[in-house]
Amino acid sequence: MTSSALNQVAVKALKAKSDPKKKAFFPGFFKAIPGGYGEGDLFLGVKVPDQRAIAKKIFKEISLDELSKLIQNPYHEVRLTGLMALVYRYEKTKSDADQNVLVDFYLSHLDFVNNWDLVDSSCHQILGHFYWKKEKELFHKLADSGHLWRQRIAIISSYFWIKKGDFTDALALAEKLKNHPHDLMHKAVGWMLREIGKRDFETELEFLKMHYQTMPRTALRYAIEKFPEDLRQDFLKGRL
Repeated sequence: MTSSALNQVAVKALKAKSDPKKKAFFPGFFKAIPGGYGEGDLFLGVKVPDQRAIAKKIFKEISLDELSKLIQNPYHEVRLTGLMALVYRYEKTKSDADQNVLVDFYLSHLDFVNNWDLVDSSCHQILGHFYWKKEKELFHKLADSGHLWRQRIAIISSYFWIKKGDFTDALALAEKLKNHPHDLMHKAVGWMLREIGKRDFETELEFLKMHYQTMPRTALRYAIEKFPEDLRQDFLKGRL
């Protein structure tokens, strides 16, 4: 099967897995409604496990040109399947030079990584991994971009470093983005702080004591979700 055919096969396979109920549900769930953060997005109604299965079938052989077509597709699930295939390709690529090619490819398609699930399913596995022991200037530029999805990419990419026990840049990005106007960023910042706390409770606690009074409520609630109830209430009621 040619690489060109793989693009068409993937789209055909996704359409075959379309669920009318999911197709009707997804526009509201992903805020693809007028004024929503996903306004104008289109949906086939395909479940994530089916997308993963299709991505696993194509990622080894599909060319980057054809993968680009998937990631630029107007249908949400096609874009996500393309990004999943890119993650699988990246994870099987061992040399720094070859990984760099895939990182550049990913960065050149950021306009199409345009909803929270697309971000969360790809950026930390690719950008987070590649830049773990490298200069992190890229992520601070993304955080300063004023663009919701690039800013979410910046903070969610830090998930990889957090899992490695490296919190410095994650905390710096959290501080920079903690007062972002959008609740999707409040959730992302709180989530990353909670992940830090799972690995180093004192580090998260120190950060929160410094910033909790100026953090949005949603970010704080996400960050302290796993705290002992008495300490959680102390934060919520401003008693620290």
